[in-house]
Amino acid sequence: MRSGDFTGADDEVRRAAAVTRRRFVTLTGAAAAVAFGTNLPVSSRAFADDAALRSDPFMLGVASGDPLPDAVVLWTRLVPQIFDPMGGMPDRNVAVQWQVARDERFQQVVRNGTATARPEYRHAVHVDARGLQPASEYFYRFKVGNYLSPVGRTKTAPAAGSQPSRMRFAVASCQNYPDGFYTAYRHMVNDDLDAVFFLGDYIYENAVNQVGGNRNDSALAIPDIFQVAPDTLDLYRLRYSLYKSDPDLQAAHAAFPWIATWDDHEVEDNYAAGVSRGNKPVEDFLVQRANAYRAYWEHMPLRPLQEPVGPDAQLYRRFDFGDLVRVSVLDTRQYRDDQSCGDGVKAGCAEADDPARTLLGTAQRTWLADGLAGSGARWNLLANQVMVAKQRNSLTDPPLVNMDAWDGYTAERKLLFDEIAQRDIKGVFVITGDTHTNYAADLKLDFDDLNSQTVGVELVGTSITSGGDGYDSNDQLALQLAANPHIKFNSFQRGYVRCELDRDLMRADHLVIPYISRPNAPLSTRASFVSERANPGLQPA
Repeated sequence: MRSGDFTGADDEVRRAAAVTRRRFVTLTGAAAAVAFGTNLPVSSRAFADDAALRSDPFMLGVASGDPLPDAVVLWTRLVPQIFDPMGGMPDRNVAVQWQVARDERFQQVVRNGTATARPEYRHAVHVDARGLQPASEYFYRFKVGNYLSPVGRTKTAPAAGSQPSRMRFAVASCQNYPDGFYTAYRHMVNDDLDAVFFLGDYIYENAVNQVGGNRNDSALAIPDIFQVAPDTLDLYRLRYSLYKSDPDLQAAHAAFPWIATWDDHEVEDNYAAGVSRGNKPVEDFLVQRANAYRAYWEHMPLRPLQEPVGPDAQLYRRFDFGDLVRVSVLDTRQYRDDQSCGDGVKAGCAEADDPARTLLGTAQRTWLADGLAGSGARWNLLANQVMVAKQRNSLTDPPLVNMDAWDGYTAERKLLFDEIAQRDIKGVFVITGDTHTNYAADLKLDFDDLNSQTVGVELVGTSITSGGDGYDSNDQLALQLAANPHIKFNSFQRGYVRCELDRDLMRADHLVIPYISRPNAPLSTRASFVSERANPGLQPA
C-alpha cells in the first residue's frame, strides 16, 4: 500500500469528535457469555468498502502506547454511533488500513498494513507496529473506505544499551467525566513529552445524567442507561465510548504514547481481587470483572499479551528507556488481599501489619524484586496506583491511615524498602494516582524515624477532574503536613504532574488549573521539586 492510497479521503473527517444526539439501542444476550468467549458469528471475509458506514467511524479518535525501541501499539475503534452498544457497526469483520510515517503529511511512509476490526471486540483495532527506529518520532493514521482517521503522533523508546540524556513525561489519573472538563489535557498536548503515564480510574461507575453532570451541556443528550452502574460488557463499553468522545482526551492520546494501568473504578470502587465492595458472590463479581477487563483492553493501546482471559489479565509489565529509566508498571488491584478491618480510614488495625497479607500477589512481587535487582538503569520508576508513603490522617497515636493504600499492607511495603536498601538500588522514583490530591513525599525506610534512610521519592498526581474544582489547602491537608514530615507538599487542585529525568537529577512540576466545572481554565505551576539520583530526597526547585 502506498501513501497515495490514503489521499482520496475527505479532509473534513479530520475534525475533532463531538458528542451529538443519538438513539440508544439495546442489546440482548448474556454479558457473561460475551465476556468469557468470543465465538460470535461473523463473516469469514473482512469487507473494505464503506457502503454500510453512513458516518465517520473514528468518533473515538486514535491512540498509541507501550513504546519499545522498535515498536509501538496503535489503537482505534470503529464507532460511528457512540451511544449504540454495537457502535453503529455491522456485525462482521471490517478491514482497516494503517500507516506509519516519518512526517505528518505521510510523504515518508515506513510501515503500513491492514488490520481486521472484529465484531466480537466491537471493532477495536490493536496494531503492534514493528520494525521502527529507536528514539524516533512517527505519525500514524487509519482508513476505512473513504473515511480517514485523525493523525496521531508517537515516539519509540531509546535503544537497549543507549545512554539517553533525559526523559520527560506526564503523570495523570482519575478523570471522572461528569465532574467537569478535561482542560488539563488541552494544556498537556502543548508540552514536550516522551510519554504519558495514566495511573488508573480512566472511567467511573457512577451515574452520568443527560447533560453530563457538571458539564451541563444540553446538547449531549446522554441516555438514561448511563445512570445505571456498569456490570455487563455492553455497559462498560458504553462508558468508554462516552469518555473517549471527549476532544481534549482524544487530543492527548493522539499527541503522545501512553503507558496505562488501572485502579479500582474501571471495575468498581475499592474492589480487591475477587471481593467486591458490596460483597457480591465471588462468582458473579468475577463475571463483572471479566466484562470490565475486556472493555478496558478493547479501549486502550495495549498488546495482545494484555488481552484478558476471562476475569484475568496480566497488566503489570516493564519498559526500558535505554540505560536511563527502567519502568515497572504495577497492578495493585487484581491480586491483593481484601482491605483490612473493613476498609476505610482506621487507627490501630493490627491486621494491616500481618506479614502474610499482599497487595501485589506473589508472582508480581517476585517479578518486581527481580526487575529492580537486575536493573542497570540510572532510574527505577514504579508506575503505581495507590499511595506508597505513609499517610497519617490524624495526630492521634495510633494515627488514622488508609486501608486501601500501602498503609493497609505495611509488611509488603517494608519488604520492598528493605530490598531496595540492602541491594543499594539507586534512583527509585514512584509515581502514583488515586487520591485526587497532589503529594510530594520522601520514602523512608522507617516512617516513624525521620532520620532513617530515604530509599526513594514519590510523586502523587492529582486528578484530571475527579473531586470537582478543588482548592489549594484546608485544615485536613495542613494536618497531614504536620503529621507526616516526610510529605513535603499537598494540594487538592486539579491538573497533572510533569517530570523530567536526566542522568543524575529528577525534576517534578505540579501543574494545576483553578476550575474544571467550566472550560478554558488557565494552567499554572503550583510547586516544583528536585531529587538527586544518588542522594534521594525532595527539595524545592
